[in-house]
Amino acid sequence: MTVSSASAAPAATSSTGLAALFKQQQLRAPALQRESVRERIARLRKLSQWIEQNRQPIQQALYADFRKPAAETDVTEIWSSQVEIKHTIKHLKQWMRPRRVGTPLSLVGTSSWVHYEPKGVCLIVAPWNYPFYLAIDPLTSALAAGNCCIIKPSEMTPAVAALLSRMAHELFDPAEVAVVEGDKDVATELLRLPFNHIFFTGSPAIGKVVMRAAAEHLTSVTLELGGKSPVVVDATADLRDAAEKIVWGKYINAGQTCVAPDYVLVHESVQEQFVREVGQAITRFYDPQHEGIIHSKSYARIVNGHHFRRISSLLEDAQRDGAQVAQGGIVDSSQCFIEPTLLLNAAPDSRVMQEEIFGPLLPIQPFRTLPEAADFVNARPRPLALYLFTKSNDNQQYVLQNVSAGGCCVNETILHLAHPELPFGGVGNSGMGKAHGHYGFLAFSNEKAVLRQRTGRTAIKLMYPPYTPKVQKLIDWLMRLF
Repeated sequence: MTVSSASAAPAATSSTGLAALFKQQQLRAPALQRESVRERIARLRKLSQWIEQNRQPIQQALYADFRKPAAETDVTEIWSSQVEIKHTIKHLKQWMRPRRVGTPLSLVGTSSWVHYEPKGVCLIVAPWNYPFYLAIDPLTSALAAGNCCIIKPSEMTPAVAALLSRMAHELFDPAEVAVVEGDKDVATELLRLPFNHIFFTGSPAIGKVVMRAAAEHLTSVTLELGGKSPVVVDATADLRDAAEKIVWGKYINAGQTCVAPDYVLVHESVQEQFVREVGQAITRFYDPQHEGIIHSKSYARIVNGHHFRRISSLLEDAQRDGAQVAQGGIVDSSQCFIEPTLLLNAAPDSRVMQEEIFGPLLPIQPFRTLPEAADFVNARPRPLALYLFTKSNDNQQYVLQNVSAGGCCVNETILHLAHPELPFGGVGNSGMGKAHGHYGFLAFSNEKAVLRQRTGRTAIKLMYPPYTPKVQKLIDWLMRLF
């Protein structure tokens, strides 16, 4: 593996420069395809070591981009990346091994297996909300599968983008892995290139743009999108436990998480107590000294002014449409600060109940029966995540069978994302394709079917032309048999 110097110049972002970089990777891809499991693991170990050695710069970059607390960066950006890398290293030999399949009686005499080969040159378009982890996670899968990669980080998190660029220069030859910084024009130029696979994380609206561009080259895609991930809290739930887990899942990263709880449906018999428990959990987490959450060192900021104004307008519109603020509601444009906010009685057709919030506003709505709650969720595009809090096995079974989502947690939020053995991804409007662990390896691999036939006279030759009555009789017999 060739490693370029840390002082190497960044890749040119003109259409000519990007095309030249892409061509470099096309030429290198066959060599990576031939690499052994040992060589791929060595590359992943270098990546893991770099992350370990650069913990503080990663923390600093996330703080510079949106004041993300160091502890949150450790858990959601660094630890999660290392879990993915180490899990992949542990299992890669097994994943790369050809998978034998059985032989049907109709093909007796043959042997068959699935051979895994890299797709080639891949594009990873990373988002701004978890800008380090959501670049490293798909990169890990792509390298494990033996691909070359170009990473396009978000321009909304420039400190992390610069850090990723430095990482690539220190670890990889640009012909293997390159980071291309720039705005949406650069992304547009990249999408014009005939990549073999595109891994995109972002909004459904931009996901459609990516998919249209990929269609021009019949490029396969993994789309990790989002949507309004609901929480259902039934009458049997442990309300304090549910409140703490929902508050953590909702307000980590100031609500800027693709699988954050977007709204809560709570049984009407426990709504009042639940709202009280949620409010108390917010205070315990972010304002234990009662100095105001704006002074908390445990609470991030909205990434930029554009998204601050978007979320603020959702809050204003919801109140204008009749929603009541049960807690929170304080905003400060000078800091892009929006306080954790609970909204009651939001109109079902209001923007806050129609659009993905992606911020620290939490509408709480009552329901009477579980089928009513299921119908409410199913009337909207299928979400990326679904959360259920219950002590009833029957209620759990009902929700799992009747509500579709990309993934689900029962009596928890978000943690399914951290499980390396579970597939992560959406369904319908919330995405397509799966990531993480073995599923990520498969996303960046071509599963090549291989059938080996013995030489000489084989059974299938009995059905070769000319189609005599004898041949037809044999075919008729086979159709009845199989």
